[in-house]
Amino acid sequence: MTEFDSYIFDMDGTLWDAVDSYCQIWNRTIAETGAYVPPVTRPRLEKLMGTPLAGIYDALVGGAADRNAFTQVLRRNEEAMMPHLGGRLYPGVKSTLEELHRRGARLFMVSNCSPKGLPNFLTFTGLAPLIEDWRSFGVNGLEKDANISQLVERYNLTGSAYVGDTAGDCTDTHAAGLPFIWASYGFGRDVADADYVITNITQLLNLPDKQ
Repeated sequence: MTEFDSYIFDMDGTLWDAVDSYCQIWNRTIAETGAYVPPVTRPRLEKLMGTPLAGIYDALVGGAADRNAFTQVLRRNEEAMMPHLGGRLYPGVKSTLEELHRRGARLFMVSNCSPKGLPNFLTFTGLAPLIEDWRSFGVNGLEKDANISQLVERYNLTGSAYVGDTAGDCTDTHAAGLPFIWASYGFGRDVADADYVITNITQLLNLPDKQ
């Protein structure tokens, strides 16, 4: 059995599913800005989860609207709507994080979400007391590997792993020099280079040895 003394978690596809809420936010923004694009559906957005905002915008809106004006409205809508819409925690997330914390593990988060994404998540779910610190692309503009490295350096994390759900998460984790635990129940598929694979987050409490 493998144990780490700290864990850095992705948000979407790892700890919760908020795709339906994000679709509502994008579609309201499309309506308000008059962008002539198809409605954002769950299957379309699922494929883009974990991508920084610029990449999602290019895929969903592109040249159909002014980028700066659209993203300003999008962020305003997200800040207004997500505290109420929230998302759905995956089964076992709260109890698993509580148990890891009880065992003395240090818990962190790194996400490619918007500036208010992680604060909204932590408030909505009530998990804020368990998370020691976090970083997001929306706040500092850094990719995941740089944000993971920041946390590792600041807190001198010598026995940490990143838990995420996509191949991009895996690549960034390895670039930061950490082992990657693939949450295979999330949005990502075919993550061939993962060091560990879990089908339910509760398996972090009894993690199999490295593949």
